[in-house]
Amino acid sequence: MVKEHRINEEIRAREVRLIDTDGTQIGIVPLSEALRIAEERGLDLVEVAPQARPPVCKIMDYGKYKYEMSKRDREARKKQRLVTVKEVKLRPNIEEHDFQVKARNVIRFLEDGDKVKVTIMFRGREIIHPQLGERLLERLKEEVAAVGVVERAPKLEGRNMVMILAPKPGHGKKEEKEEAAEE
Repeated sequence: MVKEHRINEEIRAREVRLIDTDGTQIGIVPLSEALRIAEERGLDLVEVAPQARPPVCKIMDYGKYKYEMSKRDREARKKQRLVTVKEVKLRPNIEEHDFQVKARNVIRFLEDGDKVKVTIMFRGREIIHPQLGERLLERLKEEVAAVGVVERAPKLEGRNMVMILAPKPGHGKKEEKEEAAEE
C-alpha cells in the first residue's frame, strides 16, 4: 500500500520545515521559497510529515522515490508466506500401515511449513469410545514430535475429534533451508 504524499503546488501550508536532498535541515521557510529551491534543482517538494507544525517537506525526485517504495513493497510481499491448513482424516480403527502413511503425510506437510488439522471421524457406535481417538492422536503427536507441536489439543466436536499441529519453530520450509545454505 503506497501512501500518497502531497507534492509541489498541492502543499497547503504557508511555512514548511525544509529538508535537503541529503537529509540536512534547511530550516523553516515560506512555501514559495521552498518551491523555488526545489524547482531550481529540478526536483520535487514532497510533504513527508503533514501532521507536524509546521509540516515537514523534503526536496527529492518523487518519481524515483515512488519507484523505490513500490520495489520495497514487492520485496516484502515476496518474503511473506501464507500459512495454509492441510487436513488429514483418520478413523479410530485404522490399520498400522494406513496410520504410517497418514503420519508421513503429516510430517511432509509440517516440513513444508503448513499447519495440519488432524480429524478422527467416528461413525455409528464408535462415538461411545472417544478414548480410542485420543490414543490415536497421542500416538500421532509422538510420531511427528521432531517436526511439529500441538497448537490445539484434541477436542471432540460433534462426531469428529480434532487436533491442530503446527511446524516447530526452526523447522520451516525446505526451500528456506536451501537458501540459507547457499548464503
